[in-house]
This record gives sequence, structure tokens and C-alpha cells, in this order.
Amino acid sequence: MTELASFIAGLPKAELHVHHVGSASPRIVAELAARHEGGSPVPADPAALADYFAFRDFGHFIEVYLSVVDLIRDDEDVRMLTYEVARELARQQVRYAELTITPYSHVRRGIAAPAFCAAIEDARASAAKDFGIELRWCFDIPGEAGLAAAEETLRIALELRPDGLISFGLGGPEVPRPPFKPYFDKARAAGLHSVPHAGETTGPETIWDALRDLGAERIGHGISAAQDPQLMAYLAEHQIALEVCPTSNVRTRAVPSIDQHPLARLVDAGVPVSINSDDPPMFGTTLEEEYAVAATLLGLDAAGVAELAKAAVNHSFLPAAGKDKLLTEIDNYAAGHSA
Repeated sequence: MTELASFIAGLPKAELHVHHVGSASPRIVAELAARHEGGSPVPADPAALADYFAFRDFGHFIEVYLSVVDLIRDDEDVRMLTYEVARELARQQVRYAELTITPYSHVRRGIAAPAFCAAIEDARASAAKDFGIELRWCFDIPGEAGLAAAEETLRIALELRPDGLISFGLGGPEVPRPPFKPYFDKARAAGLHSVPHAGETTGPETIWDALRDLGAERIGHGISAAQDPQLMAYLAEHQIALEVCPTSNVRTRAVPSIDQHPLARLVDAGVPVSINSDDPPMFGTTLEEEYAVAATLLGLDAAGVAELAKAAVNHSFLPAAGKDKLLTEIDNYAAGHSA
């Protein structure tokens, strides 16, 4: 392990863009596949999952992703998945994570919404006690399921309102954003933050729509902002951060190769960013590896990587006291490694 990789491994971190089901490790996916054997294309052999997770394009990624969603059949599956995701994040020294969760995908498959929310909350409490990690939820609308999904996601969010819920999102294929405005208006009125995906597989106009119509406070991915100088200036001026996931963008063919990733262009323009892993096992990565990729793209040393970690904290929805505590921990860690 290189000196920088060792530094990254021990660095206290926050993660702001990581998907619940997309974080299922090969071990957990295989266990679910074996538990619910029959009728699923997902292999029950962890070694075979790397080939299964070789995505042709973004559409194929969504297809494979939903096949893994199909393996989550009851509230115990939900609890196990959530707890194991927390374990893996904590192993990477993640102290705080905002996990993107899509309740509609599970409720429409027969898991009652109250049982689903109880399962993630039980896992959240156990993870805090066992691993020292704080989890919060972003309830995400699956774009491919349309406005019916938006209606149901909003209902679950506002009627059940699990304690960890802090934000409202929109993911999946980048269908037009304006029709989702009424749902985001209601979520924001209820105190939830707006964090839609935009500009991952479409152009800058989708990001503008997310800002204008959905009141976005952060943007999931947002890499096509690099094509629009006016948009980059707006994001920089208003300190609206992009949740950048470099390896994900290559694996879904959103960018042709890692050396063509626009991260450096965005940072040079003053656009705030955080570094994230998105769907790490599916993309054959980890948050640690994403920090290493970002360090290469941006030419960062250990001190620069520590500043990236602090940026994620600063753009999180942690209360001020929690931010201060984690920022101090990062500073102390970095100081200890520069002495």
C-alpha cells in the first residue's frame, strides 16, 4: 500500500452519494440470491458477480440494479442489507453517510412501508451502537417509475417520516425533471432537503431544471455542468455542491475513460464537490479507491485529500455540532500524519 493509500484508508470520512441496494456486497447479494433461489438471474456465487456487474451502458446498469432489488423480499432482508452496508462504510472510516434509499422499489414488491421504515431505523440504531457510524436517509424517487412513484415516495416520507430521513431525491434514468416539481415543493415545505440526480447521462439543462424546478441544494453527479461555463459559475457562486462518483461515471459509460473525467475542470472553475462511491460493489470500487482516483485526477497530496474529506462534511446535512466534531477529527488525523 502506498503512503497516500494508507493515509486515505485511515482518514475519517463522510459519504453523501451512496445507494442502499447498490452497496450490497457480493457476499450479501449471493446470500440473498441463495435465500430466495429460483427465478432470479442474479448468480448465487460471489465470484460470478463481477461478470454479472459488467455493464454495457446506463440502461443495462438499471436493469441489473433492479434484478438485485428483486432479491430483497422482506423486512429482514432490508435490515440485514442496511446493517451490512453500514459495516462496510465504517470499515473505511466513514463516520457519517447519507444513504440514498428507494422505498417505492420495495413497497411495490410487497414489503409494507411501515415495516420497511422500521427495518432501516433498527439497522441505523444498531450500526451507530456497533460501528460508530451515523446514517441518514435520502428517500429517492426512481425516475423510470414516473409520477406514481413520486406520489408514493412522498406519502411514505411525510406520513411515516423515519427519524433518519433528511432529504428527498430523484434518481434512475434522467427523465425530465419539471413534472416532479410539486412533489419536491411538498417535501421541501416539510423540511426535507432537495438532492436530485441530474447531469449524469444528460446535458447541463437537466441540472438547470433541477435547480429551478426542484430547488436542488446539492446535485447527484452533475458532471455535465463542465459543458456550461455559466452553470459552473452559478454552482460556484451559490456553493451548490456536486456529488461526484468518478468510477461510476466510467462504468456506466457516462464518460469514456477516467482520464477524460471532468472533475478537474469542475474544481478549477470553483465548483464545490464531494467524492463518493455511488454503487461501490457493482462498480468494483470503494470510497477509499474513489479518493485515490480523485487524488490522481486533481494532483493532490495527503493534505489535499484531507480537504476533500472536509468538503464532504461541509456540504453534508449534519447539524453544526456534528460537522465541527468530524472536521476536528479530520484535522487532527491530518496533523498527526504531517508531523
